Amino acid sequence: MSRSLVRLSVLDGSQYTAVPGSRVSLETLSGITASASIAASQLARAIGDNPLDGAVFADGPPADEESLRQTRHTEAAPVLAKSLATAAQHLELSATCCQYTASAIIRDLTEHPEHRPDLPELSPAQYTVLERIARGGTRRYAPLKNPVRITDSDGRTIHPKPFGMLEKERLIHVARTSRYVSQDVVVTAAGQLALDFQKPHRSQAPSPAKPPPTLRNTGGRKP
Repeated sequence: MSRSLVRLSVLDGSQYTAVPGSRVSLETLSGITASASIAASQLARAIGDNPLDGAVFADGPPADEESLRQTRHTEAAPVLAKSLATAAQHLELSATCCQYTASAIIRDLTEHPEHRPDLPELSPAQYTVLERIARGGTRRYAPLKNPVRITDSDGRTIHPKPFGMLEKERLIHVARTSRYVSQDVVVTAAGQLALDFQKPHRSQAPSPAKPPPTLRNTGGRKP
């Protein structure tokens, strides 16, 4: 929910509002925020309605009998199921709207390239690294006395040089929850635009050499 609010605020104050069709995307993103809020509220309600069993103080009231505990759990079960089902419904709706908003923004910027933000030209190595990060699961490890290590979702190492360029240009974001533990790495909106609008500059493979012409046998004798 907080991420949706941040993204909505950034888009609402950006040049994207001048792009024809952007209002629909902003309204959809606003709906995502509302839907995510409802889901969070239902999950919080489920936690509050979930009966908790624990030991009482030694000088406190006696513990409930097993039959009373079972009754509380039985009565709470349908309430919990309803809250969780509502939360799941709104989370699914949020996910669908996120996909719609992302595709709509790409479509708007494709149809109106004059509003497209300036993006750095990526080298083949940088584009490949950005593709790997976009698959999800990339993490950066920053131990106290060891060199920084970056791995993708397959556990393969990512070279720090193209990674550093992508981070500098804000095409990726590193969640700095802690300096000395693993940090999640995600592609930013600008990074996704770079993936969608740029193609890797792959050099074409050289065409195979033509075979030498076959000598025709004229049947004559060698001199």
